[in-house]
Amino acid sequence: MALTAGIVGLPNVGKSTLFNAITKAGAEMANYPFATIDPNVGMVEVPDSRLQRIDELIPAKKIVHTTFEFTDIAGIVKGASQGEGLGNKFLENIRQVDAIVHVVRAFDDDNVTHVNGQIDPVEDIATINLELSIADLDSVNKRYAKVEKVAKTKDKAALAELAVLQKIKPVLEAGGAVRSLEFTAAEQKIVHGLFLLTSKPVLYVANIAEADMANPEESAYYQQIKAYAAQEQAEVLAISAKTEEEIAELPDEERQDFLEAEGVSESGLDRLIRASYHLLGLATFFTAGGPETRAWTFRRGMKAPQVAGLIHSDFERGFIKAETISFADLDHYQSIQAVKEAGRLRLEGKDYEVQDGDIIEFRFNV
Repeated sequence: MALTAGIVGLPNVGKSTLFNAITKAGAEMANYPFATIDPNVGMVEVPDSRLQRIDELIPAKKIVHTTFEFTDIAGIVKGASQGEGLGNKFLENIRQVDAIVHVVRAFDDDNVTHVNGQIDPVEDIATINLELSIADLDSVNKRYAKVEKVAKTKDKAALAELAVLQKIKPVLEAGGAVRSLEFTAAEQKIVHGLFLLTSKPVLYVANIAEADMANPEESAYYQQIKAYAAQEQAEVLAISAKTEEEIAELPDEERQDFLEAEGVSESGLDRLIRASYHLLGLATFFTAGGPETRAWTFRRGMKAPQVAGLIHSDFERGFIKAETISFADLDHYQSIQAVKEAGRLRLEGKDYEVQDGDIIEFRFNV
């Protein structure tokens, strides 16, 4: 599942610091705009404590986490849609990702320059969202002119697309986002083909000060970001990027002690990775025992044969049945045999929609 979340924001809000913490990739950081020009890409393991529990109950030689991809995109400035800063290059990089992680500065530090000269989280968010809307409106206007001509010939596909463009256009003219609209399945296919920036799902990350980690609710900046995101029904995570980068450098055995000293139960990065993963409608199934216990990524709604094909094309081509138990049942009954005796093991067919946490052994014949 080659899906990626793009980390965006104004220059100097902590995007690259956060990316470094996530991937330990050492992306360039500097206290001036445009330190990041070409996007950095990094793969991360998706934290999932269920893997360890499965391995306890169905021992394997090794554990393999599923992975997820983040792209660190250079900072956007006011006027980017008209070519300011590095303009269209940044916007094109955003166009290539599947979801947006929007980092917003929520800390005071006189040593870190703010591109607008003052810290105003709501203004910062609005600046970027407006630039994305303007860029989308430009794309829609160009497309509209072409489709309208074809629609006059009563072409069904053109008429359907024109109706979608007419639905989208006024929202973008008002500076809004395409993701705020509801679409039918047929309309959604058309929207997907337009590759609009504001159609992508978004997760806001408030980059807070280390002192606010234990109780981000006390941060006025965080509250402002939270209120803005609520209008979009978007999720917000409070993370101290600088602190998370320090945590990422610690040996595994020292990380939990550090987190406890900061008054938090888990790393902000773990929360961010999981939130980004779920933002795209992704879920996890498992294969267990033998050479490895492994987590696999799939899109919610996928049927058993499609999911089998993620392991190997032969599994999908020769699919017979999916021998399935849920993680919750394994955790409760503590062995496959006990799950069977409780009548909780299932043989699922081609129409079964795989669920998050399913532990599956595929039966196939080619």
